[in-house]
Amino acid sequence: MRNFEYKAIPAPHQGTKAKGVKTTQDRFALSMTEALNEMAVDGWEYVRAETLPCDERKGLTGTQTTYQNILVFRRLEAKADLLTLDPGPRTVSAPVPLETANVAPSPVQSEPVTPRRVVSGNNNEPSSAPPLGGARED
Repeated sequence: MRNFEYKAIPAPHQGTKAKGVKTTQDRFALSMTEALNEMAVDGWEYVRAETLPCDERKGLTGTQTTYQNILVFRRLEAKADLLTLDPGPRTVSAPVPLETANVAPSPVQSEPVTPRRVVSGNNNEPSSAPPLGGARED
């Protein structure tokens, strides 16, 4: 089973100015491309873009719901990467013979158990516990 770790970054809000890029769409596409390529250098794979609600404070006591755009990336966890690497051929050492292989384990001696009946007290003596009330009838 593959284990992934995820990372979310804010999506760019405006386009990046560059030589030869004039329209708003081209500038925005350039800023998205730069964000995706920066994450890919570190091994992150683009998954999707999300728009999620976020409650923000407005004024002294009010709140306002705004929507944030984020980009979601994933990559294999470092532990999973180590397990999938092939270290190469392995050598197996010969088994070590046990000196006690022919000796049978000694049986455990225990005392026989006899059941006993435990009596909490004499039924003729009054109990020190307070009496319980009668059953409720609803």
